[in-house]
This record gives sequence, structure tokens and C-alpha cells, in this order.
Amino acid sequence: MGLPRTLLRTAAVGSLSAALVTGGALGPAPAARAATGSVDFVDITGDGGTVLKANVVTPRGAGAGDRFPLLVLPTSWGLPQIQYLAQARRLADAGYVVVSYNVRGFWQSGGQIEVGGPRDVADASRVIDWALANTPADARHIGMAGVSYGAGISLLAAAHDERVGAVAALSGWADLIESIYSGRTQHSQAVALLNGTGTLTGRPGPELQQILADFFASRLEREEEMIAWGKKRSPATYVDRINANGTAVMLANAWGDTVFPPDQYTDFYEKLTVPKRLALRPGDHGTAELTGMFGLPNDVWTDTGRWFDHHLKGVDNGVDREAPVRLMPRSGGGYEGCPDWRSVAAADRKFDLSGTTTIRTNVNSGADGGIVLLSSVLDQIARTPAVASIPLLPRRWAAVWQSEKYGNPQRVRGAARLHTTVTATEESGTLVAYLYDVGPLGLGKLVSNAPYTFHGRTPGKPFGVDLELFSTAYDVPAGHRLALVVDTVDPLYIEHNPSGARLTFSSPANDPSYVSVPLREQ
Repeated sequence: MGLPRTLLRTAAVGSLSAALVTGGALGPAPAARAATGSVDFVDITGDGGTVLKANVVTPRGAGAGDRFPLLVLPTSWGLPQIQYLAQARRLADAGYVVVSYNVRGFWQSGGQIEVGGPRDVADASRVIDWALANTPADARHIGMAGVSYGAGISLLAAAHDERVGAVAALSGWADLIESIYSGRTQHSQAVALLNGTGTLTGRPGPELQQILADFFASRLEREEEMIAWGKKRSPATYVDRINANGTAVMLANAWGDTVFPPDQYTDFYEKLTVPKRLALRPGDHGTAELTGMFGLPNDVWTDTGRWFDHHLKGVDNGVDREAPVRLMPRSGGGYEGCPDWRSVAAADRKFDLSGTTTIRTNVNSGADGGIVLLSSVLDQIARTPAVASIPLLPRRWAAVWQSEKYGNPQRVRGAARLHTTVTATEESGTLVAYLYDVGPLGLGKLVSNAPYTFHGRTPGKPFGVDLELFSTAYDVPAGHRLALVVDTVDPLYIEHNPSGARLTFSSPANDPSYVSVPLREQ
């Protein structure tokens, strides 16, 4: 298998490079030192002597002795080093030296995939060292940016290298475990996508292969080891270092990101004490930034340029005076500004989950979170989220509660919270909660969802469940109602329900069950 993948990677890089040359994007042949105004392909020695394939773009017309702010762009998971060329040219024209490099383990760079491990962090510092020695980069003004994998590595590098003064982390992760194992539930479709693209375009190391094998096999005896592995690779673990370094941090993500859901970013944002900015938009993983990588107008990349202009070049462009939290609702409209994440919702509105309901497990009721990437992209482009007919959901496998009809639009902003009491017939199990916007005909549009898995419970003994659904910004029209649906099977996740198990949801008088929905003022 190794030889065909190597040939595929080489051919793909060659084809993409040829296309760029034909389009006039490339300058002269590769050189050991970047020439001004050109795009040059270079080899950079990373940690332990590993060769990293990189390209360098410098401002046009730079003279001897000129110095420019440096931007380092690690590539996304599975994408080659030419990923950022369009943006690199734009940033270079704005007065930056831009170095983009293929992270270790992917494409033609050496080494094995580390998933933001210590060698990846050390590689970022080696790239900075190389740029300071071989380009007109200014050691006093250094920034890092990236999409997805490149975003996570940029944040990790900022925690470990105090030279990094500003970061723009786009569609990235702050907490790897909360991203792929929230609610103690494996996000199987997302990880399978990463595993497949990583195997096709890179070389997973033995540690990663073991972690993935344990993940998909649900080996609980290895759970603590997997969590420790993920925390070591999570910028949130090192938030105190980022704060101590004073790095200005811009975070951007999509409401429907099925790889790195927005909540782990919002939690991280609240812990930052440095200059910071958070932008959340409709879409899925990496889709909000995609058009910018083709050189088309894109507000995410525009914000990125403004962020660096202010924090690396000292430009008074007003970015520091704007509301630091910017939200674009999924249901349309422009950006809404907030002073912090806690101010996104002005109040919570509850509806009760009364009565006692028992459902059987192991069958998908028809309520689910959609398909990784596809469903949220459709929501982004056509405002058509995953749907379910609420009246037709089989109550044998789905518990359903609905609010009253709302006389006014309900501006849902943030994370809805479920509180209930569960009694299980087995010691382990999984439930998935969905919040729907239900129209007059009973068609429910998915507002949010989240999974929850339990182990080691005493069969027949009630226990409390508190589950925070993924954050969103969604406007429920007047005349509609909200519905909470709970079932036990969703293609996005691995479920842990033994065959024939049942779950009972109750609302004790001394501890009533409810859903709390965060709402912004009308």
C-alpha cells in the first residue's frame, strides 16, 4: 500500500503545481533563499532532521535591509503545501513574509503524523528559525495562521514559542477530546473521515494507529490513555502559557462543524485573557474559509488580514474597538456583535419534559444529526438543515417533548441544556438529544444536538443527566414551536446500548426535567 499512496501524493502535488504555474502563480525555480515578489519552494529542516516541504512568498520590491512581519502557515490535515498560495500572495502584497509548510507525515514532508504532538510544535519553531535566517522577516513581529490542523498547530506553537505574537486559528480545535469524544461518545464519522484522508495522503505513526484502533473498538480500559494523549495535543491545556506570552488570538469556526464543534472554542475563548476575537458563522468544517483559498473574496480571510495588520504592523484599523464576539445566525442576516461569549444570550427559556417515557434502543428513530460535512454545508448554502417529521417519529424508539407555539420569533443563541432523570436496564448506554424547530405541518428542522454515553450505572437505579447541546445561532419563526427528541442511534456517533436495552426518562417532583434554551433579546 505504501508505494501507490506515495505515487498518488507525488502526482497530485505535481498536477496542482503545474496548474498554478500555468496560471502564472509561480515565479522562478526553487531557491535556497526566497527571492522578493516570488513564490519559492524550499526544504526546511524540522525537528530531528525531518525535511519539511515549504513555500515562501515575500513582498515585491523589497530592498536590502528591509524587514517585514513574518506569517507562518502550517497546512491543513491532508492538504499539500500549495493550499494557502492565493492567500500567501495577498498577504505578501500587504507587506508580509509568508512561509507555508507541509506538516510532518503528510505528502512530501518527512516523518509520521503526530496530530499536534511535540514534534509538530518543535517543527513550527524550526520553520520560524529558518525564516529569520533566510528571508527578510522581522524577528519582533511573528504570526501564525491556519485552517483546521494548521489552526491547532498554530495555537500549540503560540503556547510553546513566545516569539509568536498573533494567531488566527480557523476551523481548528482547542480541546481535542471535547471535539471527538464529547459526552464520552466517539464521533465516529468525523474521525473516520480524518483517518481515511490521513491514510491516503500521509503516514500515520504507530501511536496514532493504536489510538484510533482503541477509539473505534471502544476499549474502555484504554480510555484514560486516549484522553491523556488528546489533552497533550489540546491548546486549552496550555491556555496559561498563551496568556503569559500575550499572544493575540483570533478564533473562527462554523456552527455546524462536525469535526471540531464550536463549544470547545467558546470555552477556550472565555479562558483567554489576551487580545482576542471569536467569529462563528454557518457552515461545516473549513467551509467558511474555503472560497478564500481560491483567491475569492472571503470575510474570514479579510478578518485574518485585519487581525495581523493591527497586532503585527500596528495599523489602527479599528479591529480592537469592534465587538470581539461576532455571530452570523444560520437563519440569515448579518453579524451580531457581543462584548463576550456570556453576553450572547440575555435569558434562558425553559420548557418542561413532563411525564415518564420509556424507549427501546438499537434502532435509529429517524432523528439524527445528518451526515458529516454534507448536512451543515447544505444548511450554509441553502438553509436546509437535517429534518425529521416530528409527528411520525416512532415513539417506541424516540422520546418527544414539545413547547407551546411561540407568538414571537425566538432568537436561539448559545448552547441549550438538557436536564433529566434516566433509568436504564443495562449498566452502559448512549442517548442522543436533538432540538428541532417545528413548523405548522410538524416538519422539524434541526437546531442542535449532542450525544451522551454512560458506563457503570446500576440497572434499574435512576440517575441524573445534564447535557449541553452544541452551540448555535438560529431564529425560530413566530408560530413555530421547539421539540426535544431523544433516541439512541445516530450515524455520527458510536452507540453503547446492549441489545434489547431500554431507557426510561422521568421528571421527579423534587427534580423536574427540562430543556433550557438560551435566547437573545428581541
